[in-house]
Amino acid sequence: MSSRSILIVEDEPAIREMVGFALSQAGFESIEAGDAAQARKRIAERPPDLVLLDWMLPGMSGIELARYLRKNDATRKLPLIMLTARSEEADKLKGLEIGADDYVTKPFSPRELVARINAVLRRAAPAANDETISSGGISLDPTGHRVTAGDTNLEMGPTEFRLLHFFMTHAERVYSRSQLLDQVWGSHVYVEERTVDVHIRRLRKALSLSGHDRFVQTVRGSGYRFSTQV
Repeated sequence: MSSRSILIVEDEPAIREMVGFALSQAGFESIEAGDAAQARKRIAERPPDLVLLDWMLPGMSGIELARYLRKNDATRKLPLIMLTARSEEADKLKGLEIGADDYVTKPFSPRELVARINAVLRRAAPAANDETISSGGISLDPTGHRVTAGDTNLEMGPTEFRLLHFFMTHAERVYSRSQLLDQVWGSHVYVEERTVDVHIRRLRKALSLSGHDRFVQTVRGSGYRFSTQV
């Protein structure tokens, strides 16, 4: 089995070298790009399994590149981790809102970075149960990674897909943010509870195309619930 490839989009050669070494030690193949233009070329030539994207890049910024990747059909579901020196919560939320699957603040340890990469790749993997689930007019196909409502295809990222899969297989029950983190992200993942709110908003946005966003309900003071009883 060939090793998974990680595209490092970073304009500082020293950081690219450090990250590349850590990835090779962890069994990954690293591909490098110094700016957004190079990154787009590398992705077109050979799509990686995951992108590590620096926020501050010359020319097109990392945020702009993330927007581009999420709007492009070929890269919409490509796992993406933002690397940045920005540590304010508003910046983290902006990165997640734009479509990043995780956010790593500089300086970071190579071990933490590899752990986060592995966590994101696990979340992006197909669900173990390949049986199609249907509820309230929504159908979720784990094998094809498709969510449909009638003839409408509902596009969503890998984290939102896993979140919806968990909700649909555990309908009518209320789950706190910490419980959702354990069940959807994994108990050993470095993710803040506020991250759940970001992905809930993104899931609702995806479901709003067919009017099913109302199924994802906020239970004040407790958490979230998936219910077709509305």
